[in-house]
Amino acid sequence: MVVLDYDKKWPEDFSQIKTELLKAISVPAIIQHVGSTSIPGMSAKPIIDVDLALESFDDFGKVKDDLRKIGYEHEGDFGIKGREAFARDGVTHNTILDAIDHHLYVCSTENEEYKRHILFRDYLRSHDEARDAYNQIKKEILKKVGQDNRAAYVLMKEKEYGDFFEDVISKAKKEHSNE
Repeated sequence: MVVLDYDKKWPEDFSQIKTELLKAISVPAIIQHVGSTSIPGMSAKPIIDVDLALESFDDFGKVKDDLRKIGYEHEGDFGIKGREAFARDGVTHNTILDAIDHHLYVCSTENEEYKRHILFRDYLRSHDEARDAYNQIKKEILKKVGQDNRAAYVLMKEKEYGDFFEDVISKAKKEHSNE
């Protein structure tokens, strides 16, 4: 697991992925760049996280078929109800989608995890001190668990620093409700 300094190329990578997804899906959707690569100045694993949010989750079957046609396999919800993960199937289908490392999740615009992703991203984009604190957390975790222990990294992030994330979400919700 490699964590790199922010790369200005990541938004362009996302834009290319989004363009290809929009060409392929047959229902209205909002496609968002989420995760650390979506936050300028944030260090991250060089993998673009993409949330494809549907107005109605009743359209999931159609989207699942559309994604299968362009080389995605449905992997299930990984324990997060209503947020379905997809991965490339390993067969060359699309030069852009096959070339850019990314995670794709399909959910409804009403899904709580989707809302948290957007709140967290937007808060860190507009609050440098929170972004810098998160960068520091990542450095501390990597110093303790090393670059090659993803499971320990994720576990430590959740167990030891979960309060940080909840605090950011709480502040973001409060700020968002005041708009």
